[in-house]
Amino acid sequence: MPKTLSLLLIAAVAAAMPGAQRAQPTADEKAVIAVADSALAAISRGDAVAFTNLMVPEAMLYPTSTRAGVTVYRARTREAQRAANLSGVVERGFAPMARVSGGVAMVWMPYDLYVNGTWSHCGADVFTLVKSTGIWRIASMAWSAEQPPVCEKHPAGPPPS
Repeated sequence: MPKTLSLLLIAAVAAAMPGAQRAQPTADEKAVIAVADSALAAISRGDAVAFTNLMVPEAMLYPTSTRAGVTVYRARTREAQRAANLSGVVERGFAPMARVSGGVAMVWMPYDLYVNGTWSHCGADVFTLVKSTGIWRIASMAWSAEQPPVCEKHPAGPPPS
């Protein structure tokens, strides 16, 4: 491998490491993380309308799960999600990472999920956001549904009962 390519590869890997992020997030990074946090708070309140109000009308959701080594996904519209029953669901994100470029942003956030106080699964939520008229809105959301050790439970332990 040429030396220049090796140095670029090393720099790219170092930049992708968790500790390589800027110490202080930008205002836009804070804003898109706040939208992601608001989405999980709405889910945990069982409020599908508040959750989908954070989205553009054309938003799509892509839940994925892996079982016996096979990953499958589903596609769901904002309107279908609006009708979902979220009662009893507690979804908690942690350690979010955001990237912003102009009017597009991405938030990657590990999460764990409990239903009626019982452990269900964990994974990562990936939010794609767009900015329109000065407001960040979710354009798409994809998430994995896994079991440890593939994913991590929330570092604070189970949610309060």
